Amino acid sequence: MNAMIELSDPSTDLLSSRLFGLTRRIKDIDPQLSRVLVPWIVRHPRYLPGFLRLTRTIGQSRRIRASELAGGVRVPPFLVLSVTSKCNLRCAGCYAGAVGTVTRAPARPGLYLRDWYRIVDEAVRLGVMAFMIAGGEPFMLPGIANLFRDHPDRLFLVFTNGTALQPSDYQILRNCSNTVVVVSLEGDRDLTDLRRGHGVYEKALSSLDRLRDAGVLTGIAVTVGSANIEYWSEPRNIDALIAHSGPLAMFIEQIPTGQVPTGSCESGALLTVEQRAHFRETVVQYRDRATGGAYIIHSPGDEETLGGCVSAGRGFAHVNPSGDVTACPVSALATHNVRTSNLREALASPLFTMIRENAHLLETEGHPCGLSAHAEELESLTKGLGAYRTGAPESAAQEKEWPVAIR
Repeated sequence: MNAMIELSDPSTDLLSSRLFGLTRRIKDIDPQLSRVLVPWIVRHPRYLPGFLRLTRTIGQSRRIRASELAGGVRVPPFLVLSVTSKCNLRCAGCYAGAVGTVTRAPARPGLYLRDWYRIVDEAVRLGVMAFMIAGGEPFMLPGIANLFRDHPDRLFLVFTNGTALQPSDYQILRNCSNTVVVVSLEGDRDLTDLRRGHGVYEKALSSLDRLRDAGVLTGIAVTVGSANIEYWSEPRNIDALIAHSGPLAMFIEQIPTGQVPTGSCESGALLTVEQRAHFRETVVQYRDRATGGAYIIHSPGDEETLGGCVSAGRGFAHVNPSGDVTACPVSALATHNVRTSNLREALASPLFTMIRENAHLLETEGHPCGLSAHAEELESLTKGLGAYRTGAPESAAQEKEWPVAIR
């Protein structure tokens, strides 16, 4: 209520009523999200109608998914779309490169923007509520921001390295009230440039500044590994960067790819038991603070509280740049491609059903990714399902040949 009192225009009774309704709805979803998001909306009231629309859509989508489940199809609320295999950076230990999502010479042509429109439209009809947009670097697919603008009743979380946005992207995003742009950083300048390349930190911060000036809801995504675990275990460092970036922070523990030579910043990336426990404690304590400036998502810590990984349709599924439907972005196994089948068929696949029925495959067991931890067993179990590998991983030698190019 204090937030509403701060609205200076005495003619904003309707706005205050809408804000109260939105606050109540978001609290029903997650009280901590309400504590962070509502003050942001007060400062950016143009987002209020859009977020009210989204909260109404949540209930509608839930009912559609329940109907699909009754018919035998488990539709997740989230869908991860890796919209391009192109990326202008070559970050050490990139899992997308390790599974062949990012590649210099894709085995098959990537989908066009019109194909992603078709996929999103079908997903909406099935009850998918939100889309995580990844790559590659998603802003290297020309016109991608139009996809967000043209689906105002869905939430889009866009993961970008922050170095490839064009003036036209900022212009479109300025008018989107359903889009969150999450910029990847590793920590301070030294930590970020160590993994992502010289000059990336400054470019990413500059993009965050431009997005914030345009009134776009922003946040950061951090890959937590041995190189930066100590930095992020200090709440003051979270506060410092969040004050610059925005109210959302995603911390994803590094998934070792085995492609980076010893001595690089990924060497020994798998956190120790002690490091994981301490960082989890840091996250929980930060969330419990009355003055916490960010809504924090922690993977796999949050997934463990849900009984393991939520991929394979439990919480999300993934479509790669060539149209293969996989359990998650880290998995390189599929039985369906949206070029030759529809999304409903892919979500109802024996592959996804098998993964969910073998629940231990989704248990992280001290590893940052359940399916990655059980990769050999998973591949063995899929032999009778007609599963195929979706892409060839880039070799370490190829990685070395690619210079970092920031445009």
